Amino acid sequence: MSEQARRGRAVRWAVPAAAIALVAGAIGAGPVIAAVQGDPTLPERTAEQLLASAAQASRSGLKPMSGTVMQTASLGLPGLPGVPGVGGSSPAALLAGSHELKVWYGGEDRFRFALPGRMSETDLIVNGDQVWLWQSDVNKATRVKAGGAEGLGEGKPGVGTGDAHKALPTATTPQQLAQELLGRIGADTVVSVTNTEKVADRAAYQLVLAPKDTSSLVKEVKLALDGETFVPLRIQVYARSAAEPAFEVGFTSVTFTPPAAENFTFTPPAGAKVEEASIGELSGEHGARRDEKLKEGQEIREKARTVGTGWTTVAVIPASEMAKLASAPQGEGPAGQGSGQDAAAVTDTLLKSAKPISGTWGSGKVIQTKLVSALLTDDGRLLVGAVTPEKLSEAAGQK
Repeated sequence: MSEQARRGRAVRWAVPAAAIALVAGAIGAGPVIAAVQGDPTLPERTAEQLLASAAQASRSGLKPMSGTVMQTASLGLPGLPGVPGVGGSSPAALLAGSHELKVWYGGEDRFRFALPGRMSETDLIVNGDQVWLWQSDVNKATRVKAGGAEGLGEGKPGVGTGDAHKALPTATTPQQLAQELLGRIGADTVVSVTNTEKVADRAAYQLVLAPKDTSSLVKEVKLALDGETFVPLRIQVYARSAAEPAFEVGFTSVTFTPPAAENFTFTPPAGAKVEEASIGELSGEHGARRDEKLKEGQEIREKARTVGTGWTTVAVIPASEMAKLASAPQGEGPAGQGSGQDAAAVTDTLLKSAKPISGTWGSGKVIQTKLVSALLTDDGRLLVGAVTPEKLSEAAGQK
């Protein structure tokens, strides 16, 4: 496998990073507490047994399947109606509302993802060495240049889609998020199991992960696993302040049978504009600039530090790295959609809702959503965690 392909396997489609990455990172390795509840409809299993079965299913690879995934976010953000690009397939669209994704998977080199819009649809179709991106709203079909399929990584929904997220930035599946959760359950987590769930008309087990520390904004995470295949069918993240999930992604319908061959064939419609581009060109990230961004990201990760452990981990980005981020030029983003500008506009909107805060460490501004808090100190540091503002203030005081 080439180095490019190995890198591709490590890339995940875009998700609400602040909400999900922090939830996933908050769960460290350790023992679990299992309790089976409800009237049994599936054989009883402990949390350890379910995790082992799910891990085995992941190692075996995803079997041919098709389905429809619904993703819903209600993070309690300030209104974003004036932010350009919020909607459609812009990454900013992940911050609010519901988004549908259709999935067809026939194998490593035969898969299709479709993002329906109000009056449009964006499709990524991979059929061997034929890779197409279809955007009906602009009547344009883009054929990915030779080598594009390798650049997409393995292409398995929930196993690793490489650079495909740059073509469909709002797409995500329960399997992808589950990978960040399974195997990372720690002693700071209470785990229970039910065997009476129904997801997409399929019997399912449900793991409920609840942090013990009340300074975490997360009340619990519910992970539903298919009772037959142990494929993750749904993930729900609940905030302490709400009765409904703050974030949810799950199948509304799913079939574990090989999709029909016509789902992977594509011919540009008559009159459509046909272009050819690489994945890098589709994302607006060309050679040197892409390498530069990768290097910058690595430097930030190396210089950032964490305070605390488990669910209450706080990431601290030093002022020097924040200055680099602030001065970095904004790219055009996926398929020329201007995602860099969208992100900046969203940031500006969020900062307007920030509240002043101070402590022995100094002063700054804090933003709190249902699942995430962020503190920007006057000395230029950024602290982010799925924790209360008080916990961020405490972390800010730890040099």
